Amino acid sequence: MSSDTLKKRKAKVIRSDGGTPENKRGRAEGEQVSAHSLGETSHSKFPAGLPLVGQRKLLSVRNKDVRVYNEEVELEGRDPEQDYVLYKSTCEALAKLMAEIQELKANGAKEGSEEVEERRRQGCVHFVTLKKLNRLAHMRLKKGRDQTHEAKQRVDVLHLQLQNLLYEVMHLQKEIGKCLEFKSQHEEIELVSVDEFLKEAPAEISRPHLTKEDPHQLTLARLDWELEQRKRLAEQYKSSLCSKEKILKGIELKKEYLGSLQPGLQAIMQASLPVQEYLSMPFEHVQKQAEVARHLPPPLYVLFVQANAYGQAFDKNLTVSISGDVDEAKALSRPPEDSQDDESDSDAEEEQQNTKRRRATVGVQLDDKRKEMLKRHPLSLCIDLKCKDGSVLHLFFYYLMNLNILTVKAKVSTSADLSGAISAGELLNSESLLNCLYASDHGQETPNPGNRYQFDKVGITTFADYVSELGHPYNWVQSLGGLQFFGAQSSLSASHMEATMKLLRGRLQSRLALHKQFSSLEHSIVPVSSECQHLFPAKVVSRLARWTMMSYQEFMELSFVQHVVKAGLMKETDLFFMATVERGTARLQAAVVLNPRYPEITPLFSLSLLWKGERSGRTDDNLRAMESEVNVFKSELQGPRPGLQLLTNQIQRLCMCLDVYLETESQVSDGSEGPREFPREKMCLRTARGPNRLKPFKYNHPQGFFSHR
Repeated sequence: MSSDTLKKRKAKVIRSDGGTPENKRGRAEGEQVSAHSLGETSHSKFPAGLPLVGQRKLLSVRNKDVRVYNEEVELEGRDPEQDYVLYKSTCEALAKLMAEIQELKANGAKEGSEEVEERRRQGCVHFVTLKKLNRLAHMRLKKGRDQTHEAKQRVDVLHLQLQNLLYEVMHLQKEIGKCLEFKSQHEEIELVSVDEFLKEAPAEISRPHLTKEDPHQLTLARLDWELEQRKRLAEQYKSSLCSKEKILKGIELKKEYLGSLQPGLQAIMQASLPVQEYLSMPFEHVQKQAEVARHLPPPLYVLFVQANAYGQAFDKNLTVSISGDVDEAKALSRPPEDSQDDESDSDAEEEQQNTKRRRATVGVQLDDKRKEMLKRHPLSLCIDLKCKDGSVLHLFFYYLMNLNILTVKAKVSTSADLSGAISAGELLNSESLLNCLYASDHGQETPNPGNRYQFDKVGITTFADYVSELGHPYNWVQSLGGLQFFGAQSSLSASHMEATMKLLRGRLQSRLALHKQFSSLEHSIVPVSSECQHLFPAKVVSRLARWTMMSYQEFMELSFVQHVVKAGLMKETDLFFMATVERGTARLQAAVVLNPRYPEITPLFSLSLLWKGERSGRTDDNLRAMESEVNVFKSELQGPRPGLQLLTNQIQRLCMCLDVYLETESQVSDGSEGPREFPREKMCLRTARGPNRLKPFKYNHPQGFFSHR
């Protein structure tokens, strides 16, 4: 069939690659596959059983048959496997035609011969088929990509919804946790029990018809009843104060009256001594004590009388006893009889008998004179102060006759073993236990100014060399014995006894409490009592890594404590410790000065931070602020009276301040990406303030955030 005939019979073709799905669906419903294809001119040349490639769809448009060609609709009905088979067969047929054309030309066929042209037309048809298959393959690829993209978009939408739901769940869990951890102020009030409330409260407050079913109404009713009771107790308190003032006025009048009787009673007691000897005492022990007490030197006797009176009146746990050689004391109390004549006669005899004896050296004479000058009275006084925990403070009082002063030695007996803490070795040391019981009273030098001249004659440079043997001559000991020296502040024994006994018992309690605390600190545990938990956040990451004791020389060699030394804020009689607080790579060293009058005098902390270099309170304003947090604000950290938990609260606050310092410091100075070494866990209103960029070290309870002072 000629090409002109094909052109006449070729129908009109309208290509439509796009269009809306409705148009495509409309075309697909009205289309019918035409019987003619692009290769209908030579049916015999195509392989048997292969589908036709160029198909036409029939539509009725204005009563005319229009052939519309839509490959997308056709693609839906085609099988890729069949297209692949068609592709292979087309390629084989095309290769076969090319081989035939080559063979014809090799046999001498001309270029425009009918056989060559026929095979060329058939090859063109095969090329059209290959183009068709290529377009279908690209359309399948595009369709697959579009479907994949749509599926990914659906997955992304679902993933985003999942993330939103997870965020909502996390937010709700946090809110639930906050609600569960919320502590109302009424929880700190100790309310009466429910049974007692329903039994004692009136019906208008208890409201049984509501409170038995509703716990909330029951709590409100109990709070109302607590308010009523407190109002009533406040009225009783006011009335009790008025009555107390009246009683105190009466007591003051009686004290004045009794004070006026004291001189007369003393005269009567002195006059009644022979009568007491004649009639004897009703109790054997009291009689013996009184008999021995008569031979005490006046200062020890005054101390004995006042201690007995105080123990009988106010303190049943105070006991007084006398020890020593009574016969030697009686010999000392006898008046000398012709002592001068005897001494002169004996001296003459010695000179006559020992004319040839070598005279004693100067050193031996000075030693004998020193021993004679520092000689103690044969009788001594022992006062035992017992505490509630079973510990006992033993005080041994001695009287140096030639120096006219009193000395004291101390010893502690405890019911439990206190040998666990190494750093607490100096706390109960008898040589330093009573140091600075009163301010600046170290007990190293004699308070009697006249002793200085006596020491010069026998070559004694300082009395401190003999303190360990003779005892400490504290000023308060002289006051208890009624000794007064010119230039020394003193008071009568009666008015001084009560305050001194309270200080002694407080000193023993504070040292025992420190001993227990040091045992925990050496194991890197900072004990915080339940009464002081509100001073610190629930989580403190920094920890105490080490707690050791230092000597005075080791403390003086530290570079970051020189400002304390220059200011005179420490003395050689103080106790010195080193605390090391660590968190991650940061290490904070704290040199602690513990005054013997703790907790009346706050321990002094000096800080040095080893992190990204070394800094101290003299070079870093924030470290200076941390020092003020633990050194200045004593009222916040003292805890329940008498404030024995002050030291451990200071160390815990130091750990808390180090957390705030490191978390805020890494935030403002480290601008690098990635995880930080110290994650932000503390809630701060402002991380820094002022030109010095001070950090918020003040903890606000119960809100739980940190702010600036």
